[in-house]
Amino acid sequence: MCRNIRTLFNFDPPATEDEIRAASLQFVRKLSGFNAPSQANAAAFAQAIDEVTAAATRLLASLETNAPPKDREVEAQKARERSKARFTRVL
Repeated sequence: MCRNIRTLFNFDPPATEDEIRAASLQFVRKLSGFNAPSQANAAAFAQAIDEVTAAATRLLASLETNAPPKDREVEAQKARERSKARFTRVL
Protein backbone atom coordinates (compact mmCIF):
# COMPACT_ATOMS: atom_id res chain seq x y z
CA MET A 1 0.00 0.00 0.00
CA CYS A 2 2.73 2.58 0.76
CA ARG A 3 4.99 1.92 -2.20
CA ASN A 4 4.13 5.25 -3.80
CA ILE A 5 5.59 7.38 -1.05
CA ARG A 6 8.81 8.77 -2.49
CA THR A 7 11.53 10.99 -1.13
CA LEU A 8 10.50 14.52 -2.08
CA PHE A 9 13.28 16.63 -0.60
CA ASN A 10 16.26 18.02 -2.51
CA PHE A 11 15.21 17.39 -6.10
CA ASP A 12 15.51 19.64 -9.08
CA PRO A 13 12.83 20.61 -9.93
CA PRO A 14 11.31 20.64 -6.43
CA ALA A 15 8.38 18.41 -5.52
CA THR A 16 5.06 19.65 -6.80
CA GLU A 17 1.94 20.15 -4.72
CA ASP A 18 0.43 17.12 -6.48
CA GLU A 19 3.39 14.92 -5.49
CA ILE A 20 3.16 16.05 -1.88
CA ARG A 21 -0.59 15.41 -1.83
CA ALA A 22 -0.15 11.95 -3.39
CA ALA A 23 2.39 11.02 -0.72
CA SER A 24 0.04 12.36 1.95
CA LEU A 25 -2.81 10.27 0.58
CA GLN A 26 -0.65 7.13 0.72
CA PHE A 27 0.41 7.97 4.27
CA VAL A 28 -3.20 8.42 5.44
CA ARG A 29 -4.20 5.19 3.67
CA LYS A 30 -1.43 3.34 5.46
CA LEU A 31 -2.31 4.76 8.86
CA SER A 32 -6.03 4.15 8.50
CA GLY A 33 -5.84 0.78 6.78
CA PHE A 34 -8.40 2.00 4.22
CA ASN A 35 -7.73 2.32 0.52
CA ALA A 36 -10.98 4.25 0.26
CA PRO A 37 -12.95 5.28 3.35
CA SER A 38 -16.64 4.65 3.91
CA GLN A 39 -19.03 7.57 3.63
CA ALA A 40 -19.03 7.78 7.42
CA ASN A 41 -15.26 8.31 7.44
CA ALA A 42 -14.84 10.32 4.23
CA ALA A 43 -14.72 13.74 5.89
CA ALA A 44 -12.17 12.67 8.50
CA PHE A 45 -10.09 10.98 5.78
CA ALA A 46 -10.12 14.11 3.58
CA GLN A 47 -9.25 16.36 6.53
CA ALA A 48 -6.33 14.11 7.47
CA ILE A 49 -4.99 14.25 3.91
CA ASP A 50 -5.22 18.06 3.93
CA GLU A 51 -3.44 18.30 7.30
CA VAL A 52 -0.66 15.88 6.31
CA THR A 53 -0.20 17.74 3.01
CA ALA A 54 0.14 21.05 4.85
CA ALA A 55 2.60 19.60 7.36
CA ALA A 56 4.67 17.97 4.61
CA THR A 57 4.75 21.21 2.62
CA ARG A 58 5.98 23.13 5.67
CA LEU A 59 8.59 20.45 6.38
CA LEU A 60 9.97 20.45 2.84
CA ALA A 61 10.11 24.25 2.83
CA SER A 62 12.04 24.37 6.10
CA LEU A 63 14.64 21.66 5.41
CA GLU A 64 18.16 22.69 4.46
CA THR A 65 21.04 20.78 2.91
CA ASN A 66 24.49 21.39 1.48
CA ALA A 67 24.13 18.49 -0.95
CA PRO A 68 23.45 19.33 -4.58
CA PRO A 69 19.88 18.65 -5.76
CA LYS A 70 19.24 15.18 -7.15
CA ASP A 71 18.13 14.68 -10.72
CA ARG A 72 14.77 12.90 -10.96
CA GLU A 73 15.70 10.93 -14.09
CA VAL A 74 18.99 9.71 -12.65
CA GLU A 75 17.28 8.61 -9.43
CA ALA A 76 14.50 6.88 -11.41
CA GLN A 77 17.10 4.99 -13.46
CA LYS A 78 18.87 3.88 -10.27
CA ALA A 79 15.54 2.62 -8.89
CA ARG A 80 14.84 0.69 -12.11
CA GLU A 81 18.27 -0.92 -11.92
CA ARG A 82 17.75 -1.90 -8.27
CA SER A 83 14.37 -3.37 -9.13
CA LYS A 84 15.76 -5.29 -12.08
CA ALA A 85 18.57 -6.73 -9.96
CA ARG A 86 16.12 -7.60 -7.20
CA PHE A 87 13.53 -9.32 -9.35
CA THR A 88 15.66 -10.94 -12.05
CA ARG A 89 15.75 -14.68 -11.67
CA VAL A 90 19.01 -16.54 -11.88
CA LEU A 91 18.67 -19.76 -13.87
